[in-house]
Amino acid sequence: MTHLDGTTPPSSAVTDGEPTAPTAPRRLLPLLRTQGGPHGNRSWATCLYRCGNACDHPEPNTSGNEHVQDVIRAAIARRTVLGGAAAGAGAMVLGGFATTSAAAAGGYDAGASPAGAVPGKQVSTDPFTPVAPNRRDALTVPAGYRLNVVAAWGDPVVPGAPAFDVYRQTPEAAAQQFGYNNDYVGVISLSTTKALLVCNHEYTNEEVMFPAGEYTAEEIRRIALMSHGMSVLAVERPTATAGHWVRSASSNVRYNRRITGETPFVVDGPAAGHDRLKTSADPTGKRVLGTLNNCAGGTTPWGTVLSGEENFNQYFGTAGAIPATHAASYRRYGISASSERGWYQTWDRFDLAKEPNEPNRFGWIVEVDPLAPDEPPVKHTMLGRFKHEGANIAIAPNKKVVAYMGDDERGDYLYRFISTDTYRSGTDAASRRHNKQLLSKGALYVARLTGDGLEDGVWDGTGQWILLCTDTVSNVPGMSVADVLIDTRLAADKMGPTRMDRPEDVEPNPVNGRVYAALTNNSNRGSSYPADEANPVTRSMVRSAPGAELTAASGNRNGYVLEMQPVGGHTGGTFVWRLLLVCGDPAAPETYFAGYPKDKVSPISCPDNVAFDSRGNLWVSTDGNVIGSNDGIFRVPVDGPHRGKVESFLTTPIGAEACGPLITHGDRTVWVAVQHPGEGGTFAEPIGLWPHTHRYPRPGVAVVWKA
Repeated sequence: MTHLDGTTPPSSAVTDGEPTAPTAPRRLLPLLRTQGGPHGNRSWATCLYRCGNACDHPEPNTSGNEHVQDVIRAAIARRTVLGGAAAGAGAMVLGGFATTSAAAAGGYDAGASPAGAVPGKQVSTDPFTPVAPNRRDALTVPAGYRLNVVAAWGDPVVPGAPAFDVYRQTPEAAAQQFGYNNDYVGVISLSTTKALLVCNHEYTNEEVMFPAGEYTAEEIRRIALMSHGMSVLAVERPTATAGHWVRSASSNVRYNRRITGETPFVVDGPAAGHDRLKTSADPTGKRVLGTLNNCAGGTTPWGTVLSGEENFNQYFGTAGAIPATHAASYRRYGISASSERGWYQTWDRFDLAKEPNEPNRFGWIVEVDPLAPDEPPVKHTMLGRFKHEGANIAIAPNKKVVAYMGDDERGDYLYRFISTDTYRSGTDAASRRHNKQLLSKGALYVARLTGDGLEDGVWDGTGQWILLCTDTVSNVPGMSVADVLIDTRLAADKMGPTRMDRPEDVEPNPVNGRVYAALTNNSNRGSSYPADEANPVTRSMVRSAPGAELTAASGNRNGYVLEMQPVGGHTGGTFVWRLLLVCGDPAAPETYFAGYPKDKVSPISCPDNVAFDSRGNLWVSTDGNVIGSNDGIFRVPVDGPHRGKVESFLTTPIGAEACGPLITHGDRTVWVAVQHPGEGGTFAEPIGLWPHTHRYPRPGVAVVWKA
């Protein structure tokens, strides 16, 4: 078999009869409770390599911050005293959650195309037959759609890269090839037929990547380090076909670039140069080697890509003693002497006893300019340090840049940044230089959500953005600006925000102006995390396989999608919120789909990333499905008569999660990153072989379009 190069093997396309895995892989407001283990449908490999088995470790957030349920109890008590007046006031607040004229114009049923849309077949408006839950070893899309794998692990990125050979891999070769476990997908258009694909490489699955006995532990660690990071890859449309994209051989390959675990980064913002960022190798505290565990991200209006460093804690360990001066910070970020990866045995910088400040140099939002391949990428300290899923930008009417972010851990928080300086439109060099500095100065906030009580029959309420610091002044008692930015979790704990169920991707909708957050799950909701109006489910219904009986499991296993309406725009201090989706099987009593009939929606579990098309429809990718199917990507209108109509657009191969998604080029192309296909197996005994080009699975990025 050979690598894919602009064509799709029959086994990779989707419709009925696609390949299966080579072996079997291992109405409103119910507050439900039962028993169950923490890992749900995730394989042991996902839990180990993605987050370092976070569910098996003590929860980092021990702040004891108030849950929304406490506020709800107080509100209910007030209503008992005040009668209908309080309820009426709550209804007035929610009246602000209105559909804007832009949303009405761009709604699911709108007849006219919004500005920028391209006539023709569009995934934003065209009907499709939803993909049924399945356990295929294929990327499965609706009938009438085609797909192509654009790039996969080991494909050449840098011109002159050596041919990939899984039996003779080296760190030097890995640093020139497409990395492992592609996550975020960004596409920077160069013309109507040419673009740059920018992709994260989050983590490595050593048991799937390496044949047993071919490599030493030292060699595996060195190759794995170079397989992390990001790729910038020139792509083009080879024909007039609307959605067909392939790797490019044009002069644009001059932009091709691999960013690895050893690529030099510049540190900027108020914490740059602080003593807590200094190491033996970098006494300036302003230069870091590499980026690790890059999860989601965002593409900025000025044409750069933001990437979030997420579960960085798992790369550090020591055989020595952890310095007492760092112990509290380490605990809050889940850093311990134990490390399954053992990187501290190869590099001193990952040894906590030898270089205790090195972990402080990870957990940031990084910015990469795909159009400047010789320019070092930047780590922005002003956006805070935590387990970033990503960062996504809105431009406020006053031209301030607003970034929304989530901290992906049980019980952690939602964040917002507002720039000091203002955005300049235009693509000239001076405007781009100015805009690339906008994330260096500003104000960082954390969110507190307040429920209005359950009597109105919906999960909703109001919210407040609590200031943590500006680039010059801290608002957190006893902490300097640098302390707030380096230990953002500890700073936020002091300010009383709302503990959420794994807030991952948080993105503003460019059509209706609302902000949507994927809250993936929390198996401990209802035990160590009491239920509240923003996080209500304490018992989820799950399936072991498609068609299997629904059974009860403890906690919030299927997750939510949170919808927030800013009050006074993106720079205002408050917002109104509601749960758009309470995910799961539509047959389960706890599920909710914005009021849309439950017998007309697709099952959806564990929302991870969100995106939008030009009509403002929400697209959701999932990770960790516990209702008997592979993960997938779903289209959800958020306005009009079909609001809440969840439809499964594609499902991933066995063992994989769906990353992205990204809707581009006039709503005619859907990009998806297929991460960790075959996870749960080994190189010798794989449970899946997608994309069916070799005798082992390969993570890759694909495009889907209507034939």
